[in-house]
Amino acid sequence: NHLNEWGTPPVYETTGTEQLGRITAVYQTHYRVMTDTGESLSELSGKLRFQSGTKAELPAVGDWIIQTEREPGKGRIERVLPRSSQFSRKAAGTETEEQIICANVDVALLVMAFGHDFNVRRLERYLTVAWDAGVTPIIVLTKKSLMPSIETEIQAVEAIAFGTPILAVDSLTDDGLEELREQLQIKQTIVLVGSSGVGKSTLVNALAGEQLMETGGVREDDERGRHTTTHRELKRLSNGLLLVDTPGMRELALWDGSDGLSSTFSDIEELAENCRFRDCEHDKEPGCAVRTALEDGTLTAERWNSFVKLKREIAYAERKQNVALQAAEKEKWKKIHKQAQAHTKVKYQKR
Repeated sequence: NHLNEWGTPPVYETTGTEQLGRITAVYQTHYRVMTDTGESLSELSGKLRFQSGTKAELPAVGDWIIQTEREPGKGRIERVLPRSSQFSRKAAGTETEEQIICANVDVALLVMAFGHDFNVRRLERYLTVAWDAGVTPIIVLTKKSLMPSIETEIQAVEAIAFGTPILAVDSLTDDGLEELREQLQIKQTIVLVGSSGVGKSTLVNALAGEQLMETGGVREDDERGRHTTTHRELKRLSNGLLLVDTPGMRELALWDGSDGLSSTFSDIEELAENCRFRDCEHDKEPGCAVRTALEDGTLTAERWNSFVKLKREIAYAERKQNVALQAAEKEKWKKIHKQAQAHTKVKYQKR
């Protein structure tokens, strides 16, 4: 059974020529799908394309779908099954469009390199996105051999991670990788998220025990690698792990994140519960526990500013989304109305 090797399929009774499948790669007009009978190159049905109000409703890497087989090795995707998790961001260059990075993910490896790439504020953003998606995060700090000492960096990450596993590794020497392997389970779907050149492809190769991904060299001027991944793809490793490698994302613009923000900044949420007023804005109100923590150094200004920035970004995105949803709904009904008019016209022409 090919499909059981690609995760735990949802319970769904297929009928007739229907097939249950999982999206392993997305191209411009076609999708690579794994089914019980093997791999197929599939396209969207006209009905699915018509009924999808936004691009986020179309299939993404990791989605479980129902398709009909047109001929051996070719299928037509009829619908996308409900997602257990959805790793998404605001699409680059837009204000109102959601981009699904991958779906039905179990674990997110948040990859950051020691050296010039090290940025705790970016890691807070990654954590917010992962928690909001319903995905378990694991922080992986790569290129350990670049640093004579990593203690300061580890302490900085521990200060914002709150129980999230933190693993320092060197993919070229296998240092720390055994501990990472112990955190992962067969048939789990794992996504790697991190900036270009942090060593995600090298990490995939190390976890796989073979050269699955091309890797670039390291620039001497800034210690950053040359990014090699150009598209998202779900890969099955020989050891049973399922990995989604993604193009580097230096800027991960938040799509929602309200739930993830509470998890990532749980320390600030706990402080706010001790404020004198429940609607405290943490500005000049008396009895503000957050301002007190800032004054005595319990809460750093950098972390507070990061929280405020992300909160504002999420609020702005939500306002834009409401406008976009209204426009999408209006466009949907325009299409339905046109289709009904055309149907009525044909009906009366036949009389």
